Amino acid sequence: MPALQPIVAHLDGLIRRTVPGLQYAVKWKKAYYGLPDHGWIIEMVAYDVSVNLVFFAGARFDPPPPQGEGSRYVKIRSLEEAKAPEVVDWIRQSAGHPGWR
Repeated sequence: MPALQPIVAHLDGLIRRTVPGLQYAVKWKKAYYGLPDHGWIIEMVAYDVSVNLVFFAGARFDPPPPQGEGSRYVKIRSLEEAKAPEVVDWIRQSAGHPGWR
């Protein structure tokens, strides 16, 4: 099983640095990131072998994250994957679309 805490810490910091003015909540062991005018835009949850980063408007992204249909997500299994340029791009794009209310 990979050590997920460094991945979670990196992604949390990356999200907070990339999108100013975020609101943050934890519910059902999931972290939610939102903007006052957009609703919740990102969800992060750690499972046994990966951290899932869910983008509620991900189907509108160019290119979209690889998994899901309406809410698209990516499974991140290593710190190297968490540092990929497309992850930063998806986080930036999430701030420009309405999320889940």
